[in-house]
Amino acid sequence: MHSYTVTTTWTGNQGAGTSNYRAYSRDHTLSADGRPDIAATSDPSFRGDPTRWNPEQLLVGALSDCHMLWYLHLCATSGVVVESYVDEAVGFMAMEQNGAGQFTEVILRPRVVVSTPDAVEKAQELHAKAHEMCFIARSMNFPVKHEPLVTVA
Repeated sequence: MHSYTVTTTWTGNQGAGTSNYRAYSRDHTLSADGRPDIAATSDPSFRGDPTRWNPEQLLVGALSDCHMLWYLHLCATSGVVVESYVDEAVGFMAMEQNGAGQFTEVILRPRVVVSTPDAVEKAQELHAKAHEMCFIARSMNFPVKHEPLVTVA
């Protein structure tokens, strides 16, 4: 069993606390021992600062990151040499009348460059295995789709 501790500290009290909806900032800091802080807020649609990370972006980033790390591991253990990897991931969230919302899907779009033409097919196949292994994707209650593109250096 592994555990992960993160401290979330609200930094948005502008003098009146939460006396009304517009009286406070949504700014907060995510901290963990030995790591740089993450300046976070809510989505700009919900009065957040557009220069800070929001929880929705962090979730999409966690899915992309987990997939990439598993994928690179599987490539390394399968003899596939990856020279570069960039993922332009996107998440979609539906809103309800009462203000609640939920993700409906996330699409990962990794662009992978491998060193030799004979590695392309295996490199493409390993995305499915990475999805099966990704701790974060396995924990979601919505589809995490993949649209990988593998090319040769």
